[in-house]
Amino acid sequence: MPIEGNVAEAKTPSDGTGAVLRVEDLHKYYELGETRVHALRGVSLGIQRGEFVAIMGASGSGKSTFMNILGCLDKPSSGTYQLEGVAVSNHDKRALALIRNQKIGFVFQGFNLLSRTTAQENTELPTLYTKISQPERERRAAESLAMVGLADRAHHFPSQMSGGQQQRVAIARALVNRPSILLADEPTGNLDSRTSVEIMGIFQKLNDSGLTIVLVTHEHDISQFAKRILVFRDGKVRRDDLVVNRPKADEVLKTLPTLED
Repeated sequence: MPIEGNVAEAKTPSDGTGAVLRVEDLHKYYELGETRVHALRGVSLGIQRGEFVAIMGASGSGKSTFMNILGCLDKPSSGTYQLEGVAVSNHDKRALALIRNQKIGFVFQGFNLLSRTTAQENTELPTLYTKISQPERERRAAESLAMVGLADRAHHFPSQMSGGQQQRVAIARALVNRPSILLADEPTGNLDSRTSVEIMGIFQKLNDSGLTIVLVTHEHDISQFAKRILVFRDGKVRRDDLVVNRPKADEVLKTLPTLED
């Protein structure tokens, strides 16, 4: 995949001022038997509204722990995490679940679709935990599927769709509650090169419309589609770079061969 952007040190975005996400002196410890693992070691940074950030790092670097905290799936051992100006570090499980449903959309490497449920119904699932009406649920799901180019697949089941189409449904599902931020954990990990670029094209369009996106990836080529790259190592952010002259996925797609069955 002939994709390459240039990077420059990110100085302004990391100061946390006016950030939609902001962490200060974040530490996380895990007790594994008699061993204490220090997964995060004093991470401080901010992510501005409308940014598109890629997080990279080897296994054990702390990137997954950091993403779990951003997604309110885990709590820091110490330090603070603010989401849209609200300190959520000490919220209880019920409050965190509400924040996840209202503020955060999740996309994972595994599509996690219900096999006996249509694309439309899969997309509606997060709305079942809200107070919106059934007609509004259906309207939002249809709108989200249209945003990812699957309006004509709304009544198809996962088994009738390609891997790329299933990931699009997963993205639509993440968008249906109109989150403030989209967290994507290795969203192209199960996809071929061309389909991966197609998915990054969707992310770039969503970001261009104002959605804040944080993406975990181990693929350097994929990280270049973001606007900023954080590199974790040993529980700390070792690099924080802006991507200069980043590639546009739609343009890269034109240079890639069409895959044949």
